Parts: sequence; structure tokens; C-alpha cells
Amino acid sequence: MKDVFIHETANVSPRAQIGAGTKVWMNVQIREDAQIGAGCIISKDAYIDHAVRVGAGVKIQNGVSVYHGVTIEDEVFVGPNVAFTNDYYPRAQNPDWQVRATLIEKGASLGANSTIVCGHTVGTYAMVGAGSVVTKNVAPYALVVGNPARPIGRVCRCGARADNGACAACGFKLPPE
Repeated sequence: MKDVFIHETANVSPRAQIGAGTKVWMNVQIREDAQIGAGCIISKDAYIDHAVRVGAGVKIQNGVSVYHGVTIEDEVFVGPNVAFTNDYYPRAQNPDWQVRATLIEKGASLGANSTIVCGHTVGTYAMVGAGSVVTKNVAPYALVVGNPARPIGRVCRCGARADNGACAACGFKLPPE
């Protein structure tokens, strides 16, 4: 793993693939067959399960567990203590359980302590507010908040509100809903 920083307390499987310029901080565990792109930050106490896919330029903050079945595309922000699930009907003893895939598309932001229930997609550049619980798909550029998360507006790829279809901060015109 050339040009990768791995803190001495991190536990990284030799079967994991980590892109150049990525930093893996204290007490992180990255399991076998995980793929992490270039230029990522995997912060303190994060857990990356086996076969998870993380794109380039992703920031995963402290205390996040990314479970098998989750795919995170490029330039996604995952706030502190975001919770992902991968089993829609969890039981301690269920030999027939099935992973439900979750997709976080390019540029999306997941606020601190949000929960992403498995089997859903958070769209391109969407933003999930802190503490929100995502129980259905989130449209691209949508701003969702609450429990369950519901849309309250739209956001630009720069992160500013853009409810009228154009961003006052950077001038980007959002695609139609």
C-alpha cells in the first residue's frame, strides 16, 4: 500500500486494498477484501467490514461502522457516528439472514448520528441532516431531515441550499427534479 498512512493502532487486513494518499487513523479496523479509494480519510474508531467499497476522496469520521453491503461512491462525507445497517430483519440467531445493499452516491453528505437503513440509495450530492433516519431512497440534491427523514429542500454540490434550482453561492444550476 504505497503512499498510505496507517496509524500503528489500526488493524488493516493484508487483503484490503487502499488507494494512495489515504490516511487510516487510530483504532480503525479494515477487513479483508475491502476496497478504499485514493485520498480518503478514515477517522478514529471506524470499522470497515469485509468487501465494502469506498470511492476516492471520501471522509469517514469518528465512530462510523460501514457494514458489508454498503457502497460509498467518490467524495462522500460520512459524519461522526453515522449508523449503517445491512439486515432488514435482524435477529441474533438467524442462519438465513440476507444482506440488503445500500448505495451512497457521489458527493452525498451524511450528517452526524444519522442512520441509513439498509436497502436504500442516497442520491448524488444529497444531504442527510444530523440525527436523521433514512427509511427510503433520497433523491439527488435533496436535503432530508427528521425521523423518518423527509425532504425539506434541495442542496447544491457545494453544500449550499438551492431551493429555486440555482445556487446563490456558486451559480450551479441543479438538474430538474
